[in-house]
Parts: sequence; C-alpha cells; structure tokens
Amino acid sequence: MEFHIKHTWDSLPVDHEPVKIRFSPGEDGLLMQVTAPFFNDPPAPAGSPGEPFPGLWDYEVVESFFLNNNTEQYLEVEVCPHGQHLILLLNGKHNAFMQQLPLSFKANIEDNNWKGEALLPWRYFPQGINKMNSYAIHGSGAGRTYEALYPVPREDLQEGQGPDFHRLEYFQDFTLQSIMGEDWVQPESDLWDLAGKCSTENHK
Repeated sequence: MEFHIKHTWDSLPVDHEPVKIRFSPGEDGLLMQVTAPFFNDPPAPAGSPGEPFPGLWDYEVVESFFLNNNTEQYLEVEVCPHGQHLILLLNGKHNAFMQQLPLSFKANIEDNNWKGEALLPWRYFPQGINKMNSYAIHGSGAGRTYEALYPVPREDLQEGQGPDFHRLEYFQDFTLQSIMGEDWVQPESDLWDLAGKCSTENHK
C-alpha cells in the first residue's frame, strides 16, 4: 500500500516530486519504506544514525500517525534522511506517555533523494487502528515547509492558523488488516496496557 504526499498542510500543491510512503507486512511488525527528495535543510541532527532523537520534528523528516479514532490513542513515527528516528505513543491528543523507543531504521542518501526503511513493531500500535495521516517537513526559517497526505481543506482554514499535525479530525480511514489481510489479528501490546493502567490510576 503506497501513499504520495502531494499537498502542503493547508492544501496547496507541493512544488517537487512527492514523498512516497509504502506499507507492507514485516517480520513481527509493519514495514514502512520512504522514498523522498533530499533537501539537506536543515542540516543533520547531532544524534547518531539509528538512534532516537528528541525534537526530530525540527529537522527534515517524514512522519506517519496511526490512530484509533474512538480512543484517541495513536502512534507517531518520525524518520530522518540522516538515520535518526523518533517514536511517540500518545494517549489522547498531544499527550505522549512514551517516546524515544528503539526502532530498526536505516536511511540512505543518493544525490537529491533519500530512502528509508523502518520496521514498526506491533507492540507500538494501539488496538483498533482505523485512521492514518502522514507528513513531511523540510526547510529552515521562512522557508520551512509542512506537507500532509490529508491536509486541512482550504475552506476550513482560519486566519493566522499554522500547521498542527495532531488535527485528528482530518485523518482518513486506514486499517492494518488492509495490509496484513482481513483475517489477521493484531497482537496485544504490553506498552498500551501501561497506557490503560495509567488512565485508570489518573481517574481514581
């Protein structure tokens, strides 16, 4: 299953070859493959390739979000052409309860393009994924560009509004079964069991 990011976050067409994201079955997880233009702007993060890097969204990244729209639990995956990555587990909008988890991710830059491949373990996904969105960011200062697979429609834009990738209402239908097969059953997740326990504790 392949998706092409053809618009900015506010529904204008991008002015370059679109970022491509492909999802396919992997070993004990979902394989995410990225093919994208390489802008080299901003420069590489200071972190080591293959390691988590906090605040990676401030650099050149491609991101995918996997959402259970009923619980507002979602997985955020960020990958960078220089090899750094960032995983966030969010229990409610903007509410990350776990981040900088390990990830098998490799990136390769060739001329003006880069390719990346990440294996997303099933334990990182909340149960009942039914929505998804993907994004790409590059550029510095006034040239910072935010792109979205499912952008905010022009008619919904408010004056002075900026990009917010956590606008869950604009995510579109997506299921893991559409990739893994209709009979596939998602494994339970110890990490998301923790989220449930945290929520229970907070409500006592």
